Parts: sequence; C-alpha cells; structure tokens
Amino acid sequence: MAYSANAFLGLTGQEISSFDIPWKKKALSKEEIHLEGPAVETEHIAYLKESRGVAPGDILSVEAEGGVLHIETEPFTNRVPWTLCLGDKKLEKKDFVVHTRTADEKFAKLQEGRVMYRLYSPENASEPRPMILFLHGGGNGGYEDGEGARDNEKQLMADYGPVNFAEDYPDIYVMAPMCVEDRDMFKKMNMNAKFANSDFSKDPRYGWSRYYLGLVCDIIKRMIKEGKVDPKRVYVTGMSMGGAGTVRAMSVGSDLFAAAVPVCPSMTPETFSILKSIRRPIWVTSAYIDHTLYRHKYLVDAVMNMRDNGNNNAHLTLFSPEDLEKYDISITPSLIKAENYGKLFRQNHWSWVPTYKNEYGIMAWLLNQVKED
Repeated sequence: MAYSANAFLGLTGQEISSFDIPWKKKALSKEEIHLEGPAVETEHIAYLKESRGVAPGDILSVEAEGGVLHIETEPFTNRVPWTLCLGDKKLEKKDFVVHTRTADEKFAKLQEGRVMYRLYSPENASEPRPMILFLHGGGNGGYEDGEGARDNEKQLMADYGPVNFAEDYPDIYVMAPMCVEDRDMFKKMNMNAKFANSDFSKDPRYGWSRYYLGLVCDIIKRMIKEGKVDPKRVYVTGMSMGGAGTVRAMSVGSDLFAAAVPVCPSMTPETFSILKSIRRPIWVTSAYIDHTLYRHKYLVDAVMNMRDNGNNNAHLTLFSPEDLEKYDISITPSLIKAENYGKLFRQNHWSWVPTYKNEYGIMAWLLNQVKED
C-alpha cells in the first residue's frame, strides 16, 4: 500500500484532511505526529492557532487498524510543500498519492483539438441539462511543453470552484477547460500597472483569448446539438484572468450564454469596453479593494454604464471586510498595516469564495436565468 492522502476542494483549493500510512508498529500518539512546511507555517495559520486553539494542519486523531495508520488532520492546503513527521520518520508531499473527493471519480479528463478540459456530467440525465462553464485564473493553466506542461488537472484543483459546483448542483454539467499560458506572460505584466498598460498577451494562442474561447464555445454548441445541454441555460463564470475571460466570453458567445458571473475580472481597455456594453444578465463581484489598483473603479463605471443603457439585470457586489471575514479571508491583524498592503490585496483577491458560496444569492440568481432568444 502506498502512502495516501485524502483531500477535498475547500476554500483554499485542494485541502488535505487525512492520511493512510502502511503501519506494522504500535500506533503513535497525536503528540508524536506533526506537519511542517509552508502549508502550515504561515502568519495566518499562527493567528488562527493563537486565537482559536486549532488551525490547519493540526493532528486531530490517530488510529492503527489492519496494518494502516489513519491520521485525521484539520484540513490544510495542498498548494504548497508540506512534510508529515511520524516520530523520527519524515514523509514529504511528493511521497504521497492524493485522492480528491468528487474530482477524481466524477470529472472526465477530455481533449478536443487544442482544448483540454475536465467535465462533470449529471447521472442518468434523460433530458438536456444546464451547464456552468468555469474559467480558471492566471497561473492555473498549462504550457505547450516542458516542465509544468498541461496536465489537465490544475484548473480543477487550484481553487474553490468547479468541483464544488458539481457537489452543490449535481444535476448540471460543469465544464472546466485549461487554457495555454505564455511562460513570460506574468513576468511581463505588472499587476499594479496603469490601466492602459495592463493588457495580457495578445498572442491568440495563449490565455483566454477570443480564439481559444471560440474553440471552447464550439464544444458546448456540439453538446447542445447532441441534446445533452439545455441551450437556454448555459452560464459562464471565472475569477481574475478567468473573470476577464468570462467578460470576453460574453462577446465571443453572445448568442450562447444566458448569464455570467465574472469574479474580480482583470480590467484592461478591451475587457472594460466589452463589460460596459453587455446586454445579457450579469453579476460582477470583487472585494472592496483588490491587488490590482483601481479594479473596483472600472467595475463600478462599467456596471453603471450597463444600467444607464437599459440592462436592468446588471449587478455589482464589492465584498466588504466583514463579508470576507466570514470565510477567514484577510483576518490576520498585521494585514491592515500599510506596509503589508500587498498581502492584504492578495487575500482580498479571493472574492470567488463568498461568490461561489452564494453570498447575496449570487449563484442562485445565476442558475435561475433563462435565455429567451
């Protein structure tokens, strides 16, 4: 039996909740087991431990039975390195096979031409079902080749999102494509650049370009023709770069989507121009302040322009500090200091968590929209 870690998709993305270790010795006590590494040694986690007495990575229970040592932990992120220490024995993240609830067994791994995607299909669907198209954020795509090439998994595991949709709404399709990223795209882009200089790669092969989104839309249209997907209830959402992709998708597939929820969308001259002219139902969300300066200013202007031009089903939510604190986002006291604003901005960027947790009824609103034309 290999070393196994059991995971689910939590608020920080893929989170480890337990381990199964081949074991022929006497069971260790909780005090003899602990975790080390960046996954459990942050200022945020230290604050949770101090203020609440329990924090991600804490060992909750240990049991030896049938030659297996089963260890339950307070869930912690699998996005960064960690080491499980069993007395004098140390097991690193790379030593484990991670099994992820729902993601492993219910999302098919597919590819059509250039588009690699994961697809959740509702069981025993006897009639066309709705679909949510999810567009991941920057850094969660793949590359053409070499180290970090496309594995058709990262877009599913990186954030709270598509897997949770499948668990919360099991009677709809969930499609999560992986875009191809330019290795130099984020090196060249200054997140705090002026609006006019903040565009992404203009190479149509990379990112959520109009070209690539067109290929994704073609797959959905095929599924509609096959009688799988309800043509009146196709929705699109995504965060950050994927939020910008969501805005762009509403231009590329204006005849396809019933409604959209762009989350903290990257604002560029192109996406701002598209956003302010959308006529379909849309609900834009972001934090009261985000890690791209003035993002919220352009979101407000765009939504006001939509409403001024007759789109009364255009909405905007800027999550307050209290909204974020409900999900333990930006709660570490030192983050309010001016010298740490960079950290604050990065945590505030997680506005997809309250959005996809249906704060203010946003997801309920989305899934109730029906395209009439």
